Amino acid sequence: QVQLVESGGGLVQPGGSLRLSCAASGNIFSNIAVAVGWFRQAPEKRRERVATITGGGLTNYADSVKGRFTISADNAENTVYLQMNSLQFEDAGLYYCNSFRPTINGIEYGDWGQGTQVTVSS
Repeated sequence: QVQLVESGGGLVQPGGSLRLSCAASGNIFSNIAVAVGWFRQAPEKRRERVATITGGGLTNYADSVKGRFTISADNAENTVYLQMNSLQFEDAGLYYCNSFRPTINGIEYGDWGQGTQVTVSS
């Protein structure tokens, strides 16, 4: 199973930008059914999907980040990025990347990593 490691988090002021990286130990999209997503979890809140990308480059975003965040993949580097612009206080949280695929029993996720912390503070 491909392992994913997140990095790039940090402290940023409102309106600032960060780019998160999700480095894979192998070819993330070797299975055509696999997609990769960025997820986040704020304290005392449930983990939520932020953005996803398929091997074919199709992207999808949560309404709260549309127009501000961009997910992309560098297949040669086996890395998925999340460019975050115009950050808001509500964007703070622990950000995870993970692969997932549909199965007959629902969505199957890979192992969750440690995540990377994003703090938005003035």
